[in-house]
Amino acid sequence: MPAENETIRQLREAVSISPENVPLRLHLASTLSASGFLDEAEAEYRAALEHQPGSAACLTGLARVYYRLGKNSQALVILEDLVRRREATAEAHVLYSRLLMLEGDVSSAVAQYKLGVEIDDAAADEEFAAQLGITADEEEDPLDEREVVDGRIRQGAFHSGGIKWDKEIERPKIRFDDVGGMEALKDDIRMKIIFPIQHPELYAAYGKTAGGGIMMYGPPGCGKTYFARATAGEIDAAFISVGINDVLEMWLGNSERNLHGLFELARNNTPCVLFFDEADALGGRRSDMSGGSSRQVINQFLAELDGVECSNEGVLVLAATNAPWHVDAAFRRPGRFDQVLFVPPPDAEAREAILKIHCRGKPIESIDFAKVAKKAERFSGADLKAIVDVAVEAKLRESLKAGKPQPLSTSDLLAAARKLKPTTQEWFATARNYALYSNQGGVYDDVMKYLNL
Repeated sequence: MPAENETIRQLREAVSISPENVPLRLHLASTLSASGFLDEAEAEYRAALEHQPGSAACLTGLARVYYRLGKNSQALVILEDLVRRREATAEAHVLYSRLLMLEGDVSSAVAQYKLGVEIDDAAADEEFAAQLGITADEEEDPLDEREVVDGRIRQGAFHSGGIKWDKEIERPKIRFDDVGGMEALKDDIRMKIIFPIQHPELYAAYGKTAGGGIMMYGPPGCGKTYFARATAGEIDAAFISVGINDVLEMWLGNSERNLHGLFELARNNTPCVLFFDEADALGGRRSDMSGGSSRQVINQFLAELDGVECSNEGVLVLAATNAPWHVDAAFRRPGRFDQVLFVPPPDAEAREAILKIHCRGKPIESIDFAKVAKKAERFSGADLKAIVDVAVEAKLRESLKAGKPQPLSTSDLLAAARKLKPTTQEWFATARNYALYSNQGGVYDDVMKYLNL
């Protein structure tokens, strides 16, 4: 064991006088580590964490000591969580890269090394970079390029470690008047973002700001995406639709950065509706996951919703899912998706309106839309469109024989409706089980009410 020098002795003495001085204890730990006293350095880093839990500097130092002691699994556990945080240092990313390389995960090691060097190029290690197959003359991707094309803001971006995406900001023209039914959902949206923008002084008096999160769930084809666009159109807000392919990537860390970039894009263009389709794919239950990378994406998503470092004022985050039972419960905490709303199949009045819309512009005779709507109970919006499509196909055969367009009639639509079954049946069969046996928080009360359970 190396001999303890005077500097270490003095630092120990200083720490004994001021044991809660974390920077001083970190200095001692770092000095012990540099002098080869690794076990004692580990003890000091652990003591520092007791006084300052979660400190990035403490965690990085402890991971460094573990790495030198050959305790790679312990170091991996620390760094896997640390590197997803914005305060993670270049050293943390490069050290994580070394550990991933030892695990044989070369592609992820390359991604982490590049992230570290981007944060601080002093962290570069030519010898290690050569082992990773990274050459010194690799080109850098452009950062934060913005332009306006055909009246739309285009974010073409950012990149690092292979991340590069291009996202358009829409300005939808449809409004709530174009959406049949969903009155309760419309009222909730009005309270969340429309009224705060229209009456800012009144809301400010109560400490309320525009923005927040609402998760919509229900059978597929019931208009959740269409409704999200109508929300943006109602207040002439920007609209960003996010799919799985906009976020998830194979490179470790890129998915989290993509997610952060999308939130930043929304924050820079308020008022803005940021819409996540298939939210269960991005926010699945962590208890169901075995991979650390998927958990990191969820944790990043939660951090963005919390807006700890960046304000989400003016950003309404809407999410849609057909499988709410697969969404992590943490998303339903107040301040995140604090309202989880059931979007059922359209009611009779809405079905009638949807049928009229799909028949618009087609040759028709007097049609009793109310009668057809009554025969299409529990049909989704997509199912209703299918009724019209099937009726049109049958009418086209008649028209081809007659040599002229034949008008659609009530009987045509009824005949088409009899050929089809509502696609929502399978969804309700699954939802019924969750509503009956897994409804401790009352999330599925609306489903139970709809099914008369």
